[in-house]
Amino acid sequence: MTAAALGKLVSPLPAHPNELDRRRIERALQSRRRYRYVLPDVVAVADGYRIQSPCCSRNIDADGGVIDIALLHHDRSSCTWQLFRKDHTTNAWELYSMHHRLAELTEELNADPRRVFWQ
Repeated sequence: MTAAALGKLVSPLPAHPNELDRRRIERALQSRRRYRYVLPDVVAVADGYRIQSPCCSRNIDADGGVIDIALLHHDRSSCTWQLFRKDHTTNAWELYSMHHRLAELTEELNADPRRVFWQ
């Protein structure tokens, strides 16, 4: 077997998104402190996950439609997780924090003391 053929066989698959971590995030979100009565969705995106949920407070969407809550991005080069919040006025994602472990990120997201995610 040639080196090129061997490289194709062992080429690494993207680490994220994957079903195992998507389910870990779903389970972790059950421990959040805000809006526990809504069921957020964890959607796979390139290199991570997007969390969306119905807007029960009507602060962002007066009709209670589904809004973006957070973007979780895994940076393979630094092996860190980046947590983004959505600025709904500009419709842009803003970097909020960086973590070495997914569990640390979900703990911060669940606590949300400044109400920047679960608005």
